[in-house]
Amino acid sequence: MHVIVVGAGVIGVCTAYFLRRAGMDVTVVERRPGVAQETSFANAGVMAPSYVAPWAQPGMPGKVAAYLFKAEAPIVFRPAANLALWNWIRRWLTECSAERFARNKARMQRLAFYSQEQIRALRKLHALDYEQSTGYLQLFRTEQEVERSGATRRMLTELGVAHRLLSGDEARAVEVALHPVTPLAGALHLPDDETGNCAFFAHQLKDIAARDGVRFRFGETAQGFGLALGRIECLRTSAGELRGDAYVVAGGVDSLALLRPLGIRLPLMAVKGYSATAAITALEHAPMTGVMDETYKVAITRMGNRLRIAGTAEIGTRGMKLRDNALSTLIKVAGDWFPAAAAYRKAQFWIGARPMLPDGPPVLGPSRIPNLYLNTGHGSTGWVMACGSGKVLADVIGGRAPEIDLDGLTIDRYDRRRAA
Repeated sequence: MHVIVVGAGVIGVCTAYFLRRAGMDVTVVERRPGVAQETSFANAGVMAPSYVAPWAQPGMPGKVAAYLFKAEAPIVFRPAANLALWNWIRRWLTECSAERFARNKARMQRLAFYSQEQIRALRKLHALDYEQSTGYLQLFRTEQEVERSGATRRMLTELGVAHRLLSGDEARAVEVALHPVTPLAGALHLPDDETGNCAFFAHQLKDIAARDGVRFRFGETAQGFGLALGRIECLRTSAGELRGDAYVVAGGVDSLALLRPLGIRLPLMAVKGYSATAAITALEHAPMTGVMDETYKVAITRMGNRLRIAGTAEIGTRGMKLRDNALSTLIKVAGDWFPAAAAYRKAQFWIGARPMLPDGPPVLGPSRIPNLYLNTGHGSTGWVMACGSGKVLADVIGGRAPEIDLDGLTIDRYDRRRAA
C-alpha cells in the first residue's frame, strides 16, 4: 500500500515513520524546504502528559475577558468581523463546563500518555538525543493558584499519575536556580514528565524514516485532492499529481484548505503562540528542570546551552507578525525566575500557528472518504501527542486495532453534533 502524507511537521514525520515501520510505501509532501519548520520549529518543548488539558475549561471565558485590558496576558483575544472565528468561540464556550472539561482532558491525556510510551520506546530503539530532560514544575505565585490546582491534582490521583504538591521552599529545593525574590506560594511537581527539542527530534526521526525508504518531497505545495467515485484518486501539488492508495492530512492549520472542498469542515482555528530562545550565560543560574509559570502560562525549558521561553495564546489577529507585548511577557517571566541565566536581550523570537479545535482533542483516523485519513488539530499539544498519533494512524490504515480507545478522538464527534 502506498500512503501519501501531507505535512512534515512533527505530526507528519511521526506518521510517516510508523507507516513505514508497518510495511507501507510512504511519500511525504511538504511545502517548506525541510521538516519541522513551522509550528514544530521553536515550541515550548514540553512533553508533559500530566499537564495536558483543553483550553476550554471552567472560568476561562472570564479570564479571557479580563485579559482584554492587560498588556501582559497569557491569552489574547482580538474580536474581529470573522464568522469562522465567532463560530469557533461559540463552540468553545459550550465546552467550558466542568463536565466537558473533565471529559476532554481525559481524552487528551489518554493519547498523551500513550504517546509518551511510544517516544520512550523510540528513544531506546534508536538512541535518540534531542536535548530531553525529566521532571516538570508548575509554579504557583499565589495561594489562590495553589487552591485552584486541587481539581487537577484530584484527576492526577485518579489516573495514578505521580505528582506532589510542594511548598515554595520545597520547590526551590527541587530547582535550586529559582530566583529567591520572586513570590512562590507552591508548585506541582510532576517527576515523570519530560521536555525536549521538538525540531531536533523531528529531524532525527526523518533521517531514520528516509533510510527506511520514506520519500520526502520538500518544496512542494499540496494544492488539493482529486475525488472520483467517492474516493481520493490523487493529490494535486505544485509539481503535478501524486497517486496513492491512501492519503493522510497532517498539515496543521493548512489542513482546512485541503479538506473544505471535500465537504469536511472541521472547526479548526489558528491560535498563535510565541517563544524566545536565549543563550545560557551562567550555567549555575540556569534551570535543570522544566517549569511552567501558572500566572502567565509561560514555560521555560533548558535545551542544551539555551533556554526556551514559550507561551501566550493569541486568537483573532491576522498574519504572523511578532507582537511586542507578547515578547515582553516572555522575557519578564524568564527574568522573574532566572534573571542571571541567559542573554535575554539577544534572544531569538518565534511565532507559530497552533491548529486548535474548540474542545481540545485532535482529530485522528478515518474521514468520511474511505481512503482519506486525518491527523490534525493538536493545538499546543502536538509535541506530546505526536508519536502516539502517528502510531494510531499507522494501525488504523494497516487494518489493526489501535492500542488505545479512540472514542472522542475521531471526526465522529463532530459528525454526531451535525446530525443532532
